[in-house]
Amino acid sequence: QLRIAVEELYVNVTHYAYPDGDGWAEIRGSVEDGMVTFKLIDARRPFDPLAKEDPDIMLSGEERCIGGLGIFMVKTMVDELTYTRKDGCNVLTLRKQL
Repeated sequence: QLRIAVEELYVNVTHYAYPDGDGWAEIRGSVEDGMVTFKLIDARRPFDPLAKEDPDIMLSGEERCIGGLGIFMVKTMVDELTYTRKDGCNVLTLRKQL
């Protein structure tokens, strides 16, 4: 679950923040007292992927708006997912108790 969650978030950053391929993203990981923490950091324009309302998964694909399923999936896989803007960077932090 952690591998899929981090991959989904990283792909979102590279795809949406840097569609032309120019830019950087950093992944930092740590484990403390059985809690795994990953931070995904990029320096693109401010963007909070958690600000968007969760998609209504009860609707059919035709009825549902495009986007948001990846972040929704990540939310279901981790214990905590937060966004901050710090020092001109987007910081998306996920935590999961092992």
